[in-house]
Amino acid sequence: SPLVNQPAVIGSNLQNSLREYAHCLPLGDGDDTLEPSAIDTARLFPLMETRLYKRRWVMLFIFSAYSMSNAFMWLQYGIISNIFMRFYSIGTLAIDWLSMIYFLTYIPLILPVMWLLDNRGIRDVVVVGSAYNCIGAWIKTGSADPSMFALTFFGQFVCSVATVYILGIPSRLASLWFGQQEVSTACSIGVLGNQLGIAIGFLVPPILVPNVDDMDELAHHISIMFYISAGMATAILVLVVIVFQEKPEIPPSQAQAQARNMQPDEYSYTASILSLLRNKPFMLLVVSYGLNVGCFYAISTLLNRMIIEHYPGEEVNAGRIGLTIVIAGMAGSLICGIWLDKTKTYKQTTLAVYILSLTGMLAYTFTLNLGHLWVVFVTAGVLGFFMTGYLPLGFEYAVELTYPESEGTSSGLLNCSAQIFGIIFTIAQGKIMDYWGTLAGNIFLCIFLLIGTVVTGFIKSDLRRQKANQQVEVQTVSVSTTVCVT
Repeated sequence: SPLVNQPAVIGSNLQNSLREYAHCLPLGDGDDTLEPSAIDTARLFPLMETRLYKRRWVMLFIFSAYSMSNAFMWLQYGIISNIFMRFYSIGTLAIDWLSMIYFLTYIPLILPVMWLLDNRGIRDVVVVGSAYNCIGAWIKTGSADPSMFALTFFGQFVCSVATVYILGIPSRLASLWFGQQEVSTACSIGVLGNQLGIAIGFLVPPILVPNVDDMDELAHHISIMFYISAGMATAILVLVVIVFQEKPEIPPSQAQAQARNMQPDEYSYTASILSLLRNKPFMLLVVSYGLNVGCFYAISTLLNRMIIEHYPGEEVNAGRIGLTIVIAGMAGSLICGIWLDKTKTYKQTTLAVYILSLTGMLAYTFTLNLGHLWVVFVTAGVLGFFMTGYLPLGFEYAVELTYPESEGTSSGLLNCSAQIFGIIFTIAQGKIMDYWGTLAGNIFLCIFLLIGTVVTGFIKSDLRRQKANQQVEVQTVSVSTTVCVT
């Protein structure tokens, strides 16, 4: 009876989908459960061919460029809010709404766009979003006039629609194109594009639009900024239409391979939403993510007012402080993504980063009024490293908690929470700053970051995607060698 090493022959039809598996107890958990044979395991989890394509990095770069362009246009008003308030003769609430319109638009449109992502695919969503981004940018080129605030607001509204087609993409793109050991890093890089756009939005507008008294000269500077934005958005749209692809011919991971074999009638968009809403760990993450990112949105929108209150005439340095927050956050995002790929310690990493975000916010709050700009730069950098670095952590943790539900759906609900809290925090902190000053406004955010930290601690970690990939690895070992009796 010799032992013969022979590859197992695995059928291409999926007998039981991973969606069904994710809601079942693993084999062997009950006293009556029989140990499955290698062939039974092979039928449950057929091993599929996988492959990584070099062009996956091109897809990631194109998406990041599109996200960067849109994020820049979000902040091009807020970081020089005092200049635009004088140019358009508007109040603080009106200028804040040029940023908050991005949050408000997202809330009613996210469900239709998630449906579009699930039913039409990632390419159609990215193309449509790029088109909105380009159209909104060109509308704003006609608003460089003190009487054209309504037109500039409309252009910003169109750009805000494009945001709905961006924020849920990184985790979906990473899952479609990248292997198991690099999805978190890829998701982090996808988020980096948005952060880079925010960084440019902090840095460039104060340079392109100086605080000059002559209104005609000011209009000229604003017009130049708008035309640069429109030119970039147009180039990116052309690149998206010509180059961006839906998905690779061969899936990059076993989880994606199994997902492709799922029959269309096995998936219900409504059932997916309801399943996520009943997922307690995920809903706790939705709340904690919204609190953290909502605080970041409020700080980004109101940063100019915070800095100018304590350091008058320092518009350029306000932009540089914002740049410091985001550049530090980009480093934090990348490091966190690599760390997750290596360790898979989702809850521990998320909780640690949340605690450090709160610590950074406290340091920033109580050093802002010391009169030393270099101290503000340091504390802002620490805050940005952890608070902005949290963004991809939330996306990837959500995918782990909700697998095999659509990555776009889970990311969309996370971002919807962030937009809601972003509006609430921006309006509330703005009013608190008007009446009681910057210190009180920042303490207000610290309280909610503390609440978010506590909520994160209550999340029960259930890493479904990781379990599915591990099950396939076990199957590979089980069926790669068979015993033949002669």
